[in-house]
Amino acid sequence: MADCIFCMLAGGQIPTATLYEDDDFRVILDASPATKGHCLVLPKAHYEDALAMPDELLAKAHVTAKTVAARLMKAMNCDGINIVQNNKPAAGQTVFHFHIHIIPRYEGGEAIVGWDPGELTEENKVDILKRFAEA
Repeated sequence: MADCIFCMLAGGQIPTATLYEDDDFRVILDASPATKGHCLVLPKAHYEDALAMPDELLAKAHVTAKTVAARLMKAMNCDGINIVQNNKPAAGQTVFHFHIHIIPRYEGGEAIVGWDPGELTEENKVDILKRFAEA
């Protein structure tokens, strides 16, 4: 996609700090990192989100994220790691080219990904199961 910034980054038209690259993906340091070492797994082909990607490529994206995350944890000596992927604006997606965030986490650091746990009520459980079965 000619006007997609992530296509240009993944394709090498814009210089990046590349950690890893193969025929399908480029993993780059995020220009606006949440923590030191935050990087992005970008497919070289354009897909708006995970729902638009072929299953085989989506699986490879997650294997790539796992491989990079393990090496990044060792390199950065971090205490944990978030592997995050958002789909659609309501879920926090702001760039509409599939990407996976790999975010090193450090003990005592600010909570970046999280939520206040709720409760699965019987009413909601029944409603969700019914809707899912009908979808």
